[in-house]
Amino acid sequence: MTFDQIISNLKNKVYHPIYFLMGEEPYFIDEISGYISDNVLSETEKGFNQTVLYGRDVDVDTIISEAKRFPMMANHQVLIIKEAQDIKNFDGLLPYVQNPLKSTILVICYKYKVLDRRKKVSKEIEKAGIVFESKKLYENRVQGWVLSYLKSKGYDIDPRALMLLTEYIGNEISKIANELEKLMVNLDKGTSINSSHIELNIGISKDFNRFELQKAIGTKNLLKANQIVAYFASNSNSHPIVVTLSSLFMYFSKILMYHYIPDKSKNNVASLLEVNPFFVRDYELAARNYSVSKLNQIVSFLKETDLKSKGVGNSTSDGGELLKELVYNIMH
Repeated sequence: MTFDQIISNLKNKVYHPIYFLMGEEPYFIDEISGYISDNVLSETEKGFNQTVLYGRDVDVDTIISEAKRFPMMANHQVLIIKEAQDIKNFDGLLPYVQNPLKSTILVICYKYKVLDRRKKVSKEIEKAGIVFESKKLYENRVQGWVLSYLKSKGYDIDPRALMLLTEYIGNEISKIANELEKLMVNLDKGTSINSSHIELNIGISKDFNRFELQKAIGTKNLLKANQIVAYFASNSNSHPIVVTLSSLFMYFSKILMYHYIPDKSKNNVASLLEVNPFFVRDYELAARNYSVSKLNQIVSFLKETDLKSKGVGNSTSDGGELLKELVYNIMH
């Protein structure tokens, strides 16, 4: 069952006796357990019927004992086990999950790990309730998630702002959601979020960032590229060279791919390069400025700079100097 299906069922008051929430991405686990915690019981019912335990502090016998309690003046009791990956002898839950109490909603938050589905306890949990694996989103799906999330909250975001946000935060949904909350607190519903909003509320410069560096290099804007490189050099903690090199490698790899795409229609290119169609024009311009032979040379420059940044064949230049040298070599 997907995250959306689980939340939809909960909103329709379709409950299961066990929710086993596991996986690497904590955001979806927290959202499901948080929804159950906030909405299944009324505030007056929670006092006697909602309990939160932590895996490192309890044993299996205590969990089973709590789960077997009947609710007081309510239809359900909610028992949430946080940090369940720290429970010792997890298999000891088998007798309970084979015959769970229908009036108990047992929520097991098993973060950053997955339970071996071949185990009997895992198979019995799947029979009795819901097993949800919260997976990290691949980078090419993060932007889609952000668009969907903002739409559900009544906001929109333009392509450049979306790129800026996801380029800098990466694919950690919890962090992205936190930053979006900062934005939405300060913006009216219906706002289309732009790069200026990102800069003002999150602190990511709309003019001096990896995306703008790529654009400056792609359009052969040497002055702008040098300004950004100088900014990166003076803010190396926020702009580590290893991250910049990775970003540039992906960028030039896509320009190289563009050269070999037979059908260069906007939607086809966007699909193959896994970029927003809005940015296809940027790749077209960059491909005009950088031939296949030059791009192969640039890839060699990037690999050489990566080695130097790790101390191989370099004993004096810092990250800022290496980046300046790299950009000069790329653009000349």
